[in-house]
Amino acid sequence: MNLKELQTFIHLSQSLHFGRTGEAIHLSASAVSRSVMRLEEQVGVSLFERDNRRVQLTAAGREFLRYAEQAVVNWQSIIQRLHVHSETLQGELGLFCSVTASYSVLSNILEVFRQRYPAIELKLHTGDQADAIERIAEGGEDLGITAKPKQLSPRLQYQELTRSPLRLLVPNIPCAVNEQIAAAGEVLSPQILASLPFILPERGVARTLIEQWFRQMQIKPSVYAQVSGHEAIVSTVALGLGIGVVPELVLATSFLRERVRVIPVEPALPMMEIGVVVLQQRLSNPLVKAFWDCARSSYSQRI
Repeated sequence: MNLKELQTFIHLSQSLHFGRTGEAIHLSASAVSRSVMRLEEQVGVSLFERDNRRVQLTAAGREFLRYAEQAVVNWQSIIQRLHVHSETLQGELGLFCSVTASYSVLSNILEVFRQRYPAIELKLHTGDQADAIERIAEGGEDLGITAKPKQLSPRLQYQELTRSPLRLLVPNIPCAVNEQIAAAGEVLSPQILASLPFILPERGVARTLIEQWFRQMQIKPSVYAQVSGHEAIVSTVALGLGIGVVPELVLATSFLRERVRVIPVEPALPMMEIGVVVLQQRLSNPLVKAFWDCARSSYSQRI
């Protein structure tokens, strides 16, 4: 068995889907299947139970997973220790975050990280922050910057970096939504809020917090659209199509912030915790630990 086969096995044990694993590691589903079969031949037992509807680890597969994860970590650690002895830390790190987080949170960390570790190459992948936890848990990335969910797997380590309150956005252009808000005297009672079209995130921590606030306010919202990513909410509100809720840091960095405005509400919308997440075992990798420590020092005085 080789390192690539172990990494493929680890990813499949989390995704439980040959197609998704193949897409993540740039192999066909059949190539992933052949890789697993080679491992099973070498260890002499079945590692997965699979049929047309599902894939799941066998008892032997769960035991082998612990070995595979530790073997990969040990390999990465010894390679980095050898580099430490020879010169300075070098290698490649995969990081996932939203576009907003890349320049509102990550930029602060990079100021320190680049000075301390110029030989470490950062491979940045951006997307909906709601995907970050899953991608880290599946081993697709080394680290992620995202909002902290209410429930976090014990396999993951989370370090809070900053906090951002959620803000209620309304259009700042002439439109039917604005006319309705003006008629209410800019005071958004639960009754008025329930009558306005909401643009909501499809999923993720923000969606959970917003729904909790709706329940607290006893509001059954009229949902106009559900979009992927907070940036898309600002854009849709700016077009006058409805009202929305986004973290303040998203609004602060949006080029459309002049086309929307914030209206205070009581009770206030909740706060989002934003931080860096990693698989617990990967913190033994010197490259991952280097970024983790830089993130802590970059934000230790800001929380």
